[in-house]
Amino acid sequence: MKGNRSLSEPIKLFQYNTLSALMSGLFEGSLTIGELLEHGNLGIGTLDEIDGELIVLDGKAYQARGDKTITEVKADVKVPYAAVVFHQAEVIFKQRYEATSDELQARIEAYYDGANLFRSIKIHGTFTKMHVRMIPKAKAGLKFAEVAESQPEYTIENVTGTIVGIWTPEMFHGVSVAGYHLHFITDDHTFGGHVIDYTIAEGIVEVGAVDQLDQRFPVQDRKYLFAKLNLDELKEDIEKSE
Repeated sequence: MKGNRSLSEPIKLFQYNTLSALMSGLFEGSLTIGELLEHGNLGIGTLDEIDGELIVLDGKAYQARGDKTITEVKADVKVPYAAVVFHQAEVIFKQRYEATSDELQARIEAYYDGANLFRSIKIHGTFTKMHVRMIPKAKAGLKFAEVAESQPEYTIENVTGTIVGIWTPEMFHGVSVAGYHLHFITDDHTFGGHVIDYTIAEGIVEVGAVDQLDQRFPVQDRKYLFAKLNLDELKEDIEKSE
């Protein structure tokens, strides 16, 4: 059902490919944005050749590049990795006082019913500080961690916008990144990226339930099918890059 879901259906987190495959250098896009948005209206990911950060908010997809530009992504553009969900808030609370990212995320986790379920995260607010990075377009033959060494980082102050993302249980580390994987975009769509840290002044926090994980693989991609992955090395690279 495109762009919508029945309230009687389980809430499915749709993930295309795995973070481990992306980290190993499999950057070629193989799923279109149009197809991706059939599975969710909120989420994160990256673009073909890891050209920037993918931000899915309110059913639209945006690309945040290293040159600080934000553009809406066309339906035929392909992604190598993404995770989206039809976000349905299970917990909503107002953050009324200034808090660091660690402080707010600890408050969010106090609402979790156990540690082994995925959660969708949406935070709209005013941020006294927002620190992000944007992965640059990759050159052939490089691994994600090597590209990430030269990724641009930016900090902006006193900005209003939305954080979107997924919280992943520890047991799924490698499929995704354990803990928070968050992206940010301003209300005017002029600034955004992968969230490193932030300080929130005030805002509305939504925590969504996830009942099922719908994990899809690029089954037509021969590079993926026959790739040899060093899992121990990949775990180290994920920790360095994320």
